[in-house]
Amino acid sequence: MRRFSVPVLFQVSEAHLISHVHCLVIPALLPLLPSALGVSFIELGAAVSLFNVVSALFQAPLGFAVDRFGARRMLMAGLLLGSFGFMLFALQPTYAWLLVMAAVTGAANGVYHPADYAILSRAMPETVMGRSFSVHSFAGFLGSAVTPALLTAIAAFGGIAWAVAFAGFSGFASFLFLAVSRPGIERAPAPGESGKSTKGKPSGVLSKGVFSGTVLLLTLLFALLSLSTSSLERFSVSALIQGYGMDLLSANAVLTAYLTCSAAGVLSGGFLADRTKRHGFVAATAFAAAAVLTILTALFTMPVVAMAVVLGLIGFLTGIIVPSRDMLVRAAAPQGSEGKVFGIVTTGFNLGGTIGPILFGWLLDSDLPRWIFWSSAAFMIMTVALTWSQERSMARKRTPEA
Repeated sequence: MRRFSVPVLFQVSEAHLISHVHCLVIPALLPLLPSALGVSFIELGAAVSLFNVVSALFQAPLGFAVDRFGARRMLMAGLLLGSFGFMLFALQPTYAWLLVMAAVTGAANGVYHPADYAILSRAMPETVMGRSFSVHSFAGFLGSAVTPALLTAIAAFGGIAWAVAFAGFSGFASFLFLAVSRPGIERAPAPGESGKSTKGKPSGVLSKGVFSGTVLLLTLLFALLSLSTSSLERFSVSALIQGYGMDLLSANAVLTAYLTCSAAGVLSGGFLADRTKRHGFVAATAFAAAAVLTILTALFTMPVVAMAVVLGLIGFLTGIIVPSRDMLVRAAAPQGSEGKVFGIVTTGFNLGGTIGPILFGWLLDSDLPRWIFWSSAAFMIMTVALTWSQERSMARKRTPEA
């Protein structure tokens, strides 16, 4: 098989886009699944939680496997396993097989963050690391942005099984792309190597080990970030239909505006990440503004266009902080242990993803759709408090060195 040269950043970003498509399969089809499978929202929330529980259990061990066996190899294995999980449900579209799909794809999902970030952290030049992270995250957000409308359209014309099968086909296509291409321009080091230099790291962030206090705090931060945004990303469509009188098409348009603007915010945040060391300040400011707008959304019923504008602003603000967040994690990783640290820290996403769906599903089943937005605002405020506290702590550590 003839192989062709493709830049590392493009390869990793393409796989990250597919991973976000896979993460949103159940949430994107959430409004259609209760009638199709004869289940409640809380049962579907349990399926989303199962995905995150399994992913959380696998993510840290897979981070160690990434550093041991090679990030690229593990990334390809994850794509294959995820594709297999979706095809299982496509062949047997029942709630029981939905749970099987959630478990299998959750295990596959555990490999993406440690593998992607290990490759980028070791392969990309230090001077553009923030922008590299932003492009990588942008690809993921883009995958999230197109998934709800795309899968809903496929389900409308061909049924839910075909929509899920499409996710499986996309993962297999990504696997084939990585199999026939080889890294170009940058070279991702072999297992055990690291192209990362400690030069340019934020002062006071370097950790002494994989399980440092900084790493544990960042894990909590990722959990709060997940709870802050997953309610909007995964449950806002159902909330807008149930509590604001929108039809499915309009609600999906609002969600698409939120996700698209999130992606734009991620790209803008990459330039900020390369130009400042005060990443906690950036996160706290952006999330405070997003919390105010989310509270306004909970309080008022707005026209569809106005709701799309407000949710778009919220998405942009929450997207800005993503590259800075990733830079903080990279700085906390001992040299050569990027896979391990990213595997541990991004477990916070899964912890939030385990709690959130059950909570948000219960709110919808209890006919409290506006509380989807109230709960998002509450978690944003907690995120602001944690990031501001972390920023002040880091500022005190930097002061003696100034």
